[in-house]
Amino acid sequence: MWQARHVQSRLAGLYPRAEVTVLGVTTEGDRRLDVSLARIGGKGLFTKELEDALASGRADIAVHSMKDVPMELPAGFALAAVMERDDPRDAFISNRYPGLQALPSGARVGTSSLRRECQVRARHAQLEVHPLRGNVPTRLRRLDEGAFDAILLAAAGLRRLGLEERVTALLEPEESVPAPGQGALALECRAERSDLLELMKPLDHRDTRVCVTAERSLSRSLSGSCTVPLGAYAQLAGGALRLRAFVGLPDGSRLIAGERAGPAAEPEALGTALGEELRARGAGAILAEVEKQAAGESRSSDLP
Repeated sequence: MWQARHVQSRLAGLYPRAEVTVLGVTTEGDRRLDVSLARIGGKGLFTKELEDALASGRADIAVHSMKDVPMELPAGFALAAVMERDDPRDAFISNRYPGLQALPSGARVGTSSLRRECQVRARHAQLEVHPLRGNVPTRLRRLDEGAFDAILLAAAGLRRLGLEERVTALLEPEESVPAPGQGALALECRAERSDLLELMKPLDHRDTRVCVTAERSLSRSLSGSCTVPLGAYAQLAGGALRLRAFVGLPDGSRLIAGERAGPAAEPEALGTALGEELRARGAGAILAEVEKQAAGESRSSDLP
């Protein structure tokens, strides 16, 4: 809701004669908090109901966290704008310890992300990683109640909610590669709405779109979803674009990382090239193993 109201405020500033209202929509990802995202279908869990509202005409624009938007949009929909990125980093939060390195063996770390879980397990095998769902206040409350020694959240979400003071440390991309699009907001509309596509142009941030395009291209080339521990983060420097990425198994036992640079004018090609490089180095086998594990969990969940 903060994100929707933020966009509402920006549009009101751009078009003071327009009436901009917020339509609250609860998605399946918001409702099903007792099961991990990987087991109930992945990224579309946070977008489908909003797209239904667009298709029916109840809403003109949908506001998404970019990292929750599937790599392929359904036919008939378009990204009208990718707004300027906020802090893309992951945040470490603890009431007792200053960072991941300071956690003792057996310490409990909570996260809802397979991407974060994989990287923690790969770099800190002595720690226990456990699932943590719910909105941000719920996750912080569980930490404060002692269920975890530390939790990991997106820094941008904490800042937007005015909870920056809860951040103990920020994890640099070298330690925790962000999710593709993390920290950016996406505005989606029906592809036929040329009027809206034009009106949203002032909210589109060119540098952010370039970086996010490279990240999503890599994820698309590796069939990235919530079932695959995958991170991708691009940075612009002049006319050059640098992309780093990884893919791994949830338990952190295998992780393949790489980085590549290319012209900023060709972000899609850069993402695809790095994705193909990771595949050549063994990412394909990892993806096959993750798919096999996910299929096994799905069959187990169908048992009486």
